[in-house]
Amino acid sequence: MKKKGNKKKVVLTTMFLCLVIVGICFLCVPLFKNLKFGLDLQGGFEVLYKVESVDGSKMTSEKMTATYKTLSKRIDSLGVSEPEIILEGTDRIRVKLAGVTNPEEARSQLSTVASLSFRDTDDKLLMTSDVLSAGQAKIGQDDQKRPAVALTVKDKDKFYEVTKAISEKEDGKNMIVIWLDYNPLTDKFEDDKNTCGASGSNCLSAATVSQGFASDVIIQGNFTLEEVENLVDLINSGSLPSKLSEVSSQTVGATFGDRTLEKTLIAGIIGIALIVIILVAVYHFVGFVASCAMIIYAFLVFLVFWLIGGVLTLPGIAALVLGIGMAVDSNVITFSRIRDELHKGKSLPVAVREGTKSSFSAIIDGNLTTLIVAIIMFIYGESSIKGFATMNIITVIVTMFTMVWLTRLLINAFVKTDFFNDKVNLFINVKKKNIPNVSKNEEVKVRPFSKVNFLKHRLIWSLISVVIIVAGGVMIGVKGLNLGIDYKAGSDITISTEEKVTEKVLKADLKELGFEASEITMLDDEVVIRVDKSFSGDEVKEVNSYFEDKYDAKVNIGVVTNIVKQELVKNAVISVLFALVGIIIYVSLRFKFSYAVGGVIALVHDAAMMFALFALLRLEVDSMFIAAILAIIGYSINDTIVSFDRVRENLKAVDDNKLDKVKLEEICNRSIQETFSRTLFTSITTLIPVIALTFLGSREIFTFNMAMLMGLVAGTYSSIFISMSVFLGLEKRNIGKPKKKKKIYTDEFEEKKIKGINC
Repeated sequence: MKKKGNKKKVVLTTMFLCLVIVGICFLCVPLFKNLKFGLDLQGGFEVLYKVESVDGSKMTSEKMTATYKTLSKRIDSLGVSEPEIILEGTDRIRVKLAGVTNPEEARSQLSTVASLSFRDTDDKLLMTSDVLSAGQAKIGQDDQKRPAVALTVKDKDKFYEVTKAISEKEDGKNMIVIWLDYNPLTDKFEDDKNTCGASGSNCLSAATVSQGFASDVIIQGNFTLEEVENLVDLINSGSLPSKLSEVSSQTVGATFGDRTLEKTLIAGIIGIALIVIILVAVYHFVGFVASCAMIIYAFLVFLVFWLIGGVLTLPGIAALVLGIGMAVDSNVITFSRIRDELHKGKSLPVAVREGTKSSFSAIIDGNLTTLIVAIIMFIYGESSIKGFATMNIITVIVTMFTMVWLTRLLINAFVKTDFFNDKVNLFINVKKKNIPNVSKNEEVKVRPFSKVNFLKHRLIWSLISVVIIVAGGVMIGVKGLNLGIDYKAGSDITISTEEKVTEKVLKADLKELGFEASEITMLDDEVVIRVDKSFSGDEVKEVNSYFEDKYDAKVNIGVVTNIVKQELVKNAVISVLFALVGIIIYVSLRFKFSYAVGGVIALVHDAAMMFALFALLRLEVDSMFIAAILAIIGYSINDTIVSFDRVRENLKAVDDNKLDKVKLEEICNRSIQETFSRTLFTSITTLIPVIALTFLGSREIFTFNMAMLMGLVAGTYSSIFISMSVFLGLEKRNIGKPKKKKKIYTDEFEEKKIKGINC
């Protein structure tokens, strides 16, 4: 038996190690100084292009790859570190240039049609890409079977005439130099001959010509296969040529990014600090352990994100902060179960063992459903939604490691010391007087919310939801939704200036520029102007220069065309439908179909409530609003599954033959009573960071935070009143019905009885 002093020493040592690990996490924060920040946090330029071939032929994956390589080479010349170039679909390319200082130069450089030219060593133009068959350069081999570039010549007469003339030159000038986007002011073969073919050089190749060619030719040299592949892509991109049509763009000033990052981090820190305080206040020592695990969790999320080369965006930070609130839920479920076991009169070691065991299935189900939604968001989301989904996926995975495995490991380590056996109140805030003495046949003394009948007035609660949803539907029918630029198409101009400006003056400014402002929002430190027209690249430059010169303002301009709007609407609908279908399938497999129906109707209710409230309050609906709906779908089903898990557990203890409608309703109500404390506490810990982000965070994610705020309240409400009511209604119909007998297959054969033979 361990002495009391030794027990205390072990506990203090383990606590000290926890604090050391947390301290190491803080000390390692500088490692993330090279973490890549997105446009919204660093400033820069983002543009989405529709890619078309000039000759009208269909864009293929090979042509898209060639265009991708061309854009990569052009970005090298801009000096932008770690750009993002993303192929979207079969004919679109999104380019993100965080930290770019001159968006107009970037736009001009990127959108120019690729130009391939053949010149001599004195930089005199010999031929253009017109002599080649568009996009027909291929990987070939020279006489020695080394990798080479095979060119398909279209104008063989011209090609022979030029190559014949070059082959007759002497003094090492019998060479044809191939250039991509040749610039007469900066490109000289004499200067570039040693770097020809290297990254950052417009000189692609310098080939020696020994005779005239009137057929297809190859460019040979000491090329590696990778160099040949790159050269083929570049030549094809220059000989297509592809035409880039700008369909959306966004410019974010560095000042905006710095301010946004600062506000969001402050809001996140405040939210996390409040969660720590509440955890310790409500759960005492295990709350302290969970807080340490939460800090380690935040560190590991950043570490994983850094290791995979993720780009941290504003929605990504929002997903992290929200993930912390949801990750705490895993511990709350476990702690609630441990308390339940203690209230049944079990010892602390037994209560911890039984509580962690019984809570595991609910935690797994909740996190997997959240993961399903996050994966769907990643597949069908665009830009910022993808960033949110990526962080969401990471948070779910890290949650299972830290908030489940690590927390349980630490708690079990402390319990094994036996130090807390007679200090249960210090350990998990359960008073000794509330623990029944089983040996004296004492009954359970604490049954939280045991006198509340949550299902008694379920029709009234449902009616309240119906009234709000119908009112919102009427508002949508009369005035429509207040659609943001993502779903309405047009241009957003955000101006930050110290000069006094009025709405009237700004409207006059827009009129002078030849545009009409459809909406102007005056905020404390900036003004947002909405124009229903999608600006062209030149118009963006004109508007930007006008406000910068007139008001010495920092200007951000976002542009979305109808093409993007239609794609976003389609993806939003598909994302929500697939999320619902995925959850129906998963819950049906893990529970049964009636649970899935109850859960999905609750999710549809949550989404409808969010739309209705946004319509009634005239809040803006943008792409992040859809991300919020998907996040709430993941959160709400998590909440619902915890209640359903308790129902399933309670039903197992009842004989099917003794189950009637009254007993079923009693079990459903008791399940809500037993999980209500956890539901309430989880909602609070998740709401805290969201509230902090809503009121202290950046305006750029205000819509998302408001949607999350409404969705969390609606999700908590539906988990208690809607999903359980639907499940109860469906299951009541099945009571008394004969159950289908399952066929039992066996390898044993029953002997057939035949009179007079074997009977």
